[in-house]
Amino acid sequence: MRSRSAVGFPLLAVLGWGAMFPILASALGRVDALNLTVARYLPATAAFVVLLLLREGRAGLRTDGRTGEVVVLGIVGFAGFNVLANLALGYAAPQQVALFVATSPLVTQLVRWARDGVRPRPALLAYTLVALVGVGLVITRGRLDGVGQFGTGGLMMLVGVIGWAVYTHGGSRFGGWSPLRYTTLTAVAGTLAMVAVSVVADLAGWQHAPAAADLVAVAPQLAYAVLPGTLVAVLAWNVGARRLGAANAALFMNLVPVTTFAIEIARGYRPGAVELVGAVLTIAALVAANLATRTAAPAPARAGAPGPKAVTDPVAVTEPVAVVAR
Repeated sequence: MRSRSAVGFPLLAVLGWGAMFPILASALGRVDALNLTVARYLPATAAFVVLLLLREGRAGLRTDGRTGEVVVLGIVGFAGFNVLANLALGYAAPQQVALFVATSPLVTQLVRWARDGVRPRPALLAYTLVALVGVGLVITRGRLDGVGQFGTGGLMMLVGVIGWAVYTHGGSRFGGWSPLRYTTLTAVAGTLAMVAVSVVADLAGWQHAPAAADLVAVAPQLAYAVLPGTLVAVLAWNVGARRLGAANAALFMNLVPVTTFAIEIARGYRPGAVELVGAVLTIAALVAANLATRTAAPAPARAGAPGPKAVTDPVAVTEPVAVVAR
């Protein structure tokens, strides 16, 4: 009964994340991608800092001599993923971007293999290939002239997901920190990097600083991205992952592209047969990979043993170690 009631938490999170891509895409007509990312994460990061201070005091803001790691992980993962995701929305449809996000658990396994020598099961590698083939079908719609579209938005998202996988894996190296502390400090580093890049882009003329009227026009999208899309979704995800376990909660990430597709269809989009086949193929491969990972997971820890580590973020799933907030 407890597991059934806990299902609502990760479900709430992934529904929020799935809706975020169409919402952010609708704001790009008024605000450039970099400025939109900054406008979203400045208030979200400030909120995380306040929560950390309330929970752990000023000591929680110390990096304990690991400033370099925090900055690199914040830039590569937190800033890199979110900036590239927003940029990709200028080249690829929201449902296409969402499919890439859903592959993050598989990409994280490959990062673990590269960094720790933890080789994934052969079945997991096969599912990864099938999922990427499905993503390719969705983006190109099975046509060779669609490869160019895959090469812009798709490449951006692929690099972004790899960066987020590195960030997620890096969280396992901060076992002495609370999830909130790791998230907040890397968010601060990543947000400062976003602000710096955005200012340079504005000064160089690569983009234009938004006018007050533009920010007012996209205020509803930003409000959604900051509150339900970041703060509420992260909290709901962490509670659900604690109660269900990360492997079980990870299955819900496959609903992110389903939600995005449903919203786009409700708005009038009509996917072709090849695109639907690609979406079904990708989601089926991701579900099968998560099930394979879950069946291969180690037995639950003994009573009194250290609990699993955590990483928190709006649009990513971690490796099959728990994603819980203490």
